[in-house]
Amino acid sequence: MTLIGLLHHRKDPNTVIKSYAYAVVAQAEGADFIYFTPKGVNFDSQTIEGFEYKNGSWQEKTTPFPDVIYNTGSPERLDISKDIINQLKENIPFTTVSLGNKWTINERLKKGKLFANYLIPAKVLKEWNDLSEFLSEYRNVVVKPMDGRKGQGIYFIKKMENDFIVNKDCKESLLTQKELKEFLEGLLPENTYIVQPYINSKTKSGLIFDFRLHAQKNGEGKWVITTIYPRIAKEGTIISNINNGGYTNYLEPFLTQEFNAEEAFNIKRTLEYFTLSLARHLDELQMLEYSEVIDEIGIDVGLDKNQKLWIYEVNWRPGCPPAFYLELDVVRNTIQYAIYLAHHHKKIKQDIRDFKKRDMEKRRVPIIAVTGSAGKTTTKSFISSILEKRLNIFESKDYWNRTDHTQIHADLINSNHEAVVLEYGMGFPGVISEHCRIIQPNISVITNVGMAHIGNFDGDIRKIAKAKSELIHGTKQNGILFINKDDENSKLLEIDQFKGKIISIGIKNHADYRAYNISYADSGMNFKVMLHNKECSFFIPIYGEHHVYNALNAIAVADYLGFSPSEIKSGLLFRKPPRRLTIYQLKHSITLIDDSVHSTPQGVIAAIDVLKNISPARKIAVLGRMIGLGDRRTEQYQKIGNYLVKQGVDIVITYGRYAKGIGLEAINAGLPSHNFKHFLDEKEMHDYLLNILQEKDSILVKGASIMNMYNTVQFINSTIGNKE
Repeated sequence: MTLIGLLHHRKDPNTVIKSYAYAVVAQAEGADFIYFTPKGVNFDSQTIEGFEYKNGSWQEKTTPFPDVIYNTGSPERLDISKDIINQLKENIPFTTVSLGNKWTINERLKKGKLFANYLIPAKVLKEWNDLSEFLSEYRNVVVKPMDGRKGQGIYFIKKMENDFIVNKDCKESLLTQKELKEFLEGLLPENTYIVQPYINSKTKSGLIFDFRLHAQKNGEGKWVITTIYPRIAKEGTIISNINNGGYTNYLEPFLTQEFNAEEAFNIKRTLEYFTLSLARHLDELQMLEYSEVIDEIGIDVGLDKNQKLWIYEVNWRPGCPPAFYLELDVVRNTIQYAIYLAHHHKKIKQDIRDFKKRDMEKRRVPIIAVTGSAGKTTTKSFISSILEKRLNIFESKDYWNRTDHTQIHADLINSNHEAVVLEYGMGFPGVISEHCRIIQPNISVITNVGMAHIGNFDGDIRKIAKAKSELIHGTKQNGILFINKDDENSKLLEIDQFKGKIISIGIKNHADYRAYNISYADSGMNFKVMLHNKECSFFIPIYGEHHVYNALNAIAVADYLGFSPSEIKSGLLFRKPPRRLTIYQLKHSITLIDDSVHSTPQGVIAAIDVLKNISPARKIAVLGRMIGLGDRRTEQYQKIGNYLVKQGVDIVITYGRYAKGIGLEAINAGLPSHNFKHFLDEKEMHDYLLNILQEKDSILVKGASIMNMYNTVQFINSTIGNKE
């Protein structure tokens, strides 16, 4: 049985009259019902302390978390408990989501275009000139609070020859321009107001009227019209809201009274079509902007003398229509939809993702996915930094590259994003395919194919290449693929069946985008690339030839998307990912290289290159263990040990289980045995480092993230101190 929770800010359900109706209808629909406040939520026990309606009264009860929550109560009052509510939303579907205030809804409809021609021109009032311009153009205007409810705080202002008539709540005042300016100056500090031209929507007898269009989703998740009814203002006011003395009528008798038979028929059909069309449109806009669906709206529209519809405002929490049987209709739809949502929220989430995917395809949004054994994050950061020079981009956060992260990204991407840049990590076969199932890229970058996680692939580099190839198969087959021409293992990638365009980058071999004249500079690398038969010089603020490859991928992607060399140059001056070859200049001219976020054989060799190239004196490498190498560990440690000696590293320090093998291999390659130390205890290693460090040393700290080598970076930094 479905358990529906009604969330409200008031503790006592007896003070919330409508709660009774919801409880009774829920029981009639075969659902359990609990009324609760945020204070009744217990995350430790996953229970709710609230009230159930039983035997004609509300009784205290503790239940498991609801299957669905009807979100009611004051948003302002509930806002103090937003952390609790947001935590509930992580696992429980909510009904009644916010559409925003009058202005944001208008802006959203304007952007959506489909209903833009039904919007009344509007402007946020900030000063007298804003009001004066509208009065000069339209003569009759309405001023109302942006967050107003129930028709409160609305002013009608009419421009006469020399004076102005201001009407509020049936009271008219005749003001001079000076008095009106003073009135406005007193009004604006109270609230945020908007000004609109007045739409002359009057009955034959001269009374102001509008239509309330009330739509909801039903028990099948489909939009239905709950009711459409006219609201007529009392004489002398423009406010038709019931709370301000207005009254209602049934639609058909009202139309028959005010229009001829053909007009009445056409207006009724127009209102019905308009209600459902606008509800579906707003639902789609909510999906694109916030990855959620709406389930109830109240639309207020006017009808001018030419019988053109104008949207006055859209309410996402409309009050119940002023008739008992209609109130029950509203409650019944709400409860039935809540039950539907409880059982179908996973399907709804997938429908939202599919809809957003179709929207991005329609808008031809570049969706760029980066994978590879090394360089993913830096490549992603370079690409994003260039693209954001011109586009509003979505970039995956820091090192968020798991499939659950991609699932989160799918919900965060919205219609404002003009490009998407994602990092796809991989530790096992099938993972990249899952990334692509969640968000399918149309541009893909494979930085390289290396030894990372090779222990999960039976020590076979061909199996890693096959797993990386999942990105090739998962990319839109008319899309673009960027590969590394210099990477020997990338030749194992399954590119033969890819029907899109393949673009290569490289340094050593001929490629579509090739870097040359590479050199170390102060705080980074210089290099050149030919773009459209013109030589372009570039600089990246990070050390290492391997980062030139990462920058090349970004240059190639940006050039393909039409970015200019100057935009690319500017974008390459990027915000470097944290703990990626970050250089600290310490006291006593000691240089500290922090590369502690991740460790692969390729990455270690690249970091050793940087150590060699920027060191003025002794070179010290502090290397933590690498994980995921499996049976290839000895082979890779031997390669690293040899490379340490080849590049002239003076002192080698290893930390963690198995890491000792790196140092032993370095000794075999010629490193003096007294220049190698291995530690299992972090404090002992730190004490040793403190004793051996001397002026002008350069020290590299690198290891798998699980080894927490950043602790060593922090220790050296804090103990030695930054250069003055």
